[in-house]
This record gives sequence, structure tokens and C-alpha cells, in this order.
Amino acid sequence: MSFISPASLLDEVELQPGRPPVLLTEITGDAPRWAAEHREALRAVVAEHGCLLIRGLGLRDVAGAGAVFERLSTGLMAEREAFAPRRTYADGVYSSAQWPPNQPMCMHHEQSYTLEFPGLMLFACLTAPDRGGATGVADAASVLEELPTALTERFEREGWLLTRSYNDEIGCSLVEAFGTDERDAVERYCRANAIEFAWQPDGTLRTRQRRSAVMRHPVTGRRCWFNQVAFLNEWTLAPEVREYLVEVYGADGLPFNTRFGSGDPIGEDVVQLLNKVYEIHTAREPWRAGDLMIVDNLRTAHSREPFEGPRDVLVAMADPVRMSDCSPAFEVTAR
Repeated sequence: MSFISPASLLDEVELQPGRPPVLLTEITGDAPRWAAEHREALRAVVAEHGCLLIRGLGLRDVAGAGAVFERLSTGLMAEREAFAPRRTYADGVYSSAQWPPNQPMCMHHEQSYTLEFPGLMLFACLTAPDRGGATGVADAASVLEELPTALTERFEREGWLLTRSYNDEIGCSLVEAFGTDERDAVERYCRANAIEFAWQPDGTLRTRQRRSAVMRHPVTGRRCWFNQVAFLNEWTLAPEVREYLVEVYGADGLPFNTRFGSGDPIGEDVVQLLNKVYEIHTAREPWRAGDLMIVDNLRTAHSREPFEGPRDVLVAMADPVRMSDCSPAFEVTAR
């Protein structure tokens, strides 16, 4: 295997409208070694285009995919404040979020509600679904430019508010989200991460955290629409799912919801607009077994489309970035 320079690798990348950048390769042996030898070139392509799908690595198991993840990153991260359960395969190597196969996971930036989030997302497809299930991508700077100025200016002034209600029936439990169910430890985490919290009479926890909706990429300086305003909003849920959750838990007890930073509700029309703009800028390519995708998490939003049949896509979050290093439009101060 010979070293390929960033410039040469850029020339090999296939660029087509509606598809993420794709690099075709033929690796018959050591994929982790190949990844290590071409790490800088691959990361340069991601810096240029925001993401890259590599086809032909032949990834087939957790050990091989995890080794590739480690070679390509500067450090894998443990997930905190998860919104949906995952299976942990190894340190920093997870399954995709457990989300109903018939429901889409709309565009979002992983852990954009945390004070330290992954700068890089890594996905490895071990088993491709029979139908659907693509991991779509969308350029966050282009989405920001497409949105109405009055709307983005309001979000820049106010930020966005994430509300969560933790229970043992739906969504993540305290242990899955915080790594513990001890009240003192959960409260210490919340205080250190600018999260308001309130224990309910039945022992469940409700939280509120206000975050910036617009950030500057720490390397390029480009302003990006960086949040999970649409994905975690009640109006993105399927109507029957939303109606059921509201009936069971009440409007204020949904597992998660988003609002304007002032606390005002976000209307269904706003959420529909956000998802429409995301769709305009979405690029997608069906998974094939063995594929690897590298995504700049700040510059590029990602989604998961509904699917049929088995789908096994491993996930790693890597290269931690502090929100304070991204010139957030709305400053967050931890206590």
C-alpha cells in the first residue's frame, strides 16, 4: 500500500450532486493500516468537503471498524447526555441510536446541546439494510444562508432551549444519559454543564439547557447552523407518536422538546421550514456493507432515513471541541 498525498486523494474523490463525496478504494488486507497511512489525506478531504464516504474498505466486524476509527481520530469520546439508547461495543465505539426503523432521524449535529461535542463523526456499515437507511448529510453553512434572516437572527439573540424529562419507560434513563442514577452526581454534572434541573414528586428528572444555535467553525471560521432544534422538537415526531406522548406524559413532560431561547414554543410551521431547508441541501448514498463515512460534525449535519431489514452501522464520536472555542452567538456559562 502506497501513501497518497492530500492533493492526489482529492483528485480521486467522486463529486456528484445529491451524493456525498465518495472515494472508491480496494483494500484486500489491513484496513486499519491503510487508514493510518492515509489519515492526513483523508482528513484533508473532509476539511475540504465536510464529509467523505469511503467504499471498498471491507469493514466486517467491530474490532476492524474500531481500529479504523482510532487511526483516523485524535481521540474517541464517551457519549454523555444521550437522547436514545445505544449499545456499547468498546470504549468509544457504539451502535447507532436505537430509534424506530420506520421513523426518520431528522438532520442534526451530534451532541450540539453539550458544552463539549464531537468535532468528528465516524460511521462504519457492517450490514446494509434491504431498503432505505441512508445516513444523509447537509452543509450547515448553506442551511444557515437559506433560512429566513429574521428567524436566524432571533435564534442568534436568544439561543435555543432543550427540555428533557427522564423516565424508565421511553428515551434514555438517567444511567444511559449521565452514567449514574445517583442524585448528587447527576446534580454536579448539571451544574458543571449549565443545565437547570428539577426532581419531580415521582422521582423523575426534568432538565432545561439553553444553547447557541449558530456557531463559527473553529478552523474555517464559517458560520454554521449548529443545533438540534428541529430534530428534538415535538413537531418532528410522527403525529400519532406525538399525540400518544402528550396524552401519557403531558405537554411539559415529553422526553425531549425544543423552544426558542426565551422559552416561547416553536411552531409547527417553523419546524417544517427547518426540515424543508435541510431536505433541499441533503446529499445521500445508500449504504453498502464495508463502507466508512467521516463527517465534520460542526460543518455537516447528518440524518438517518427509515429502513427495512437488518441495519448495523457502528458509530464513533471523536476529536472533542469546546463550544466556547466556536464563537457561539449565545454565550453559555456553567455554574
